[in-house]
Amino acid sequence: MDLWELRALPAGTVTLHDARRKTQRTVALEPFEIGVFAVTEEQFAEVLGIAAQHPRRPARDLSWMRAIRFCNAASEWEGLDRAYAFDGEEVTWHVDSDGYRLPTEAEWEYACRAGSTGPHFGPLADVAWTAADGTSAPQDVGLKLPNLNGLFDTLGNVWEWCWDFLDPERYDDYRVFRGGGFADDAWSVRAGVRRGGAPRMHHDDVGLRLARGGVDAVDAAQGWSARADVERGGRGGARPIGWTPRG
Repeated sequence: MDLWELRALPAGTVTLHDARRKTQRTVALEPFEIGVFAVTEEQFAEVLGIAAQHPRRPARDLSWMRAIRFCNAASEWEGLDRAYAFDGEEVTWHVDSDGYRLPTEAEWEYACRAGSTGPHFGPLADVAWTAADGTSAPQDVGLKLPNLNGLFDTLGNVWEWCWDFLDPERYDDYRVFRGGGFADDAWSVRAGVRRGGAPRMHHDDVGLRLARGGVDAVDAAQGWSARADVERGGRGGARPIGWTPRG
């Protein structure tokens, strides 16, 4: 089993739902690559020189900031261009980079659903580690059945960071994570459920999955738009009435 393996996915479309706003949008995606497995402790140990207590379990307890720094480190390890540049707390995604990066939220859901339209791409007990399994920690990657894209553990085991903001209007700089974790019930472990956290916030059930390629425009990469985030979040201007950051 090659833990660094990426799966090339063809162009396609995915419909994203925003439950709070009661809206939906269909995103057209160019071909891109995404990890067959979540990044493991073994990969972190190899690239960053840290200990791997459970080599084949997904790396977890990672902030969004650490996840994207790992993407850059993995790119350098492979001799690829870094996808991200830093200016203090500000992060710029160089979308023309050939390096590793986080998937956009649209890419993640498209990859997870693998053509399915329901909340799960298969019987949950067969494809995902959840609270129903009674586990107290993530399990080794690849032990449950993959989806039709050949990807393992996109549901359950650990949540996975994406590039996108969760909701700039309400939560300022919170970033999205998707997929559900080992301690979550079936309601949370669904292809369409969104959660998120601040860039330096970390959670013991959140990790990441690598992606590459598939960029179609400078400010609108695979369903994500920097311009739309600015407009929706009021960045640089007055906040909406009643706006407060989540503590």
